[in-house]
Amino acid sequence: MKKLKDILRVTLIAFVAVIIGLKIYSWNAETLVGNAMPMPFGYGSAVVLSGSMEPELSVNDLIIVQQKDSYEIGDVVVYQNGYDLIVHRIIDINDEIVTTMGDANNIADEPISRKNIKGSVITSIPFVGVIVNFLKSTIGIIIMIVAAFLLIEMSFHRKKKRDYEDIDAIKAEIRRLKEEQETK
Repeated sequence: MKKLKDILRVTLIAFVAVIIGLKIYSWNAETLVGNAMPMPFGYGSAVVLSGSMEPELSVNDLIIVQQKDSYEIGDVVVYQNGYDLIVHRIIDINDEIVTTMGDANNIADEPISRKNIKGSVITSIPFVGVIVNFLKSTIGIIIMIVAAFLLIEMSFHRKKKRDYEDIDAIKAEIRRLKEEQETK
């Protein structure tokens, strides 16, 4: 049971570290480069913020996006418009100009350059976006940092306690051996 707790603690610390690292990476990409959705290793994620793609994608769905070399009519893509990300379906491609439209919309979007497309949606996870948005928020990051600190502190505290218990056991054994030797 003790090993399981140690493994769980290390896993949680690693998870928090990865989340914080990704947040720093994303913040740098957004702030310094203006990239609203960094795509490390050709993959990215985003949270659906509107119902324009109902019923396929709903508000607060987490979507996983993959960069592609080419796109086809019918692909659901994410593109950057200023600092905003839009998730819509391709309805027309004319060389480097792509037209998209939300499934629940009646009007097509303004045509965009193919280079504005971040990638194609490969899967979605319903309602997980609520958790992701919370973890991205200032309070979520503070809670993760505090949790990581507490997990690390608890780990050191437990080790220190075990060390003191070991020292007390050694002292007790030394006393016992002295008493045994004195009685001889």
